[in-house]
Amino acid sequence: MITGLNLVKIFTGSELTVNLLREELENNGITSIVKDEFSSGLAAGFAGGVPSAIDLYIQESDVAEAEPIIHDLVRQAK
Repeated sequence: MITGLNLVKIFTGSELTVNLLREELENNGITSIVKDEFSSGLAAGFAGGVPSAIDLYIQESDVAEAEPIIHDLVRQAK
């Protein structure tokens, strides 16, 4: 569970990539939060954001541990 306000955006990408990354981070004990402005806007009745720009946030204290996981997954996706 994320307990503070020290959140850092670590990745922006497609829903598929963000979900894969989130799962891999959680497998390594790192909790994350997904922020999808587009879906939130649609649910509220207006368009907002870009459909392929979904943000993933983690605690600032987890950044060093998360960086290699992010780089590996992004490299594999290319």
